[in-house]
Parts: sequence; C-alpha cells; structure tokens
Amino acid sequence: QVQLVESGGGSVKPGESLRLSCAASESIFNINHLAWYRQVPGSQREMVAMITNGGTTTYADSVKGRFTISRDRSKNLLYLEMNGLKPEDTSVYYCAAGSFWSGKFHGSWGQGTQVTVSS
Repeated sequence: QVQLVESGGGSVKPGESLRLSCAASESIFNINHLAWYRQVPGSQREMVAMITNGGTTTYADSVKGRFTISRDRSKNLLYLEMNGLKPEDTSVYYCAAGSFWSGKFHGSWGQGTQVTVSS
C-alpha cells in the first residue's frame, strides 16, 4: 500500500490561510481517488475534499468556495489549499489514497496533521 505523509498544519487566526501537503511513497498516477478528511475527537471522520483520477473534484458543503484540492502527479503530491479559515475548521486533517465506494474510502491513510484556528 502507498504510504502517505501530511505536512503544513499549524495554528492560525480566523480568516487566514494554510496549505496542507501530502507526500505519497509511490506514483499517484493511477490511484482512483485522492482525498482529504478531517476528524475531531469524539466525532466521525468526515470527507473534506476529493479528486478523482480524471480530475473531478468534490467538496463538503462546509468548505466549498474556501478550500481547493489539487495534485502534482509528477511529484506524487496532494494539496489542500485552505482559505478563509474558521474556528470550526479546527481538526486533524488526513490524506487518503485509494477508492471511494459504498460511501466509504478504502485504501491508505496518512498519520494526520493538526490544524487549529483560533483568535
């Protein structure tokens, strides 16, 4: 299975921006779905953004217009550009690589990176 390592998390103030990166240990060229999820303690992991092999993107309603998912296949990198951050975006963010079917993501997960949004 591909190994994933996230980076770029940190503490910011409301309205500020962050860019998360996810480095894959092998080529992401043929992976069906790449995604970002987030999870706060005591809650289920929720999908934030997803990109298909063909480039189609999907976003959670709560982040539409503020977050952008992208990838660099030549560098095996996945990104999440987060603008206009809100306190409710505070969470651990995970990248994922694999396939999404039957309402669940199946594949590899990174270890997570903490994002904290607070004034």
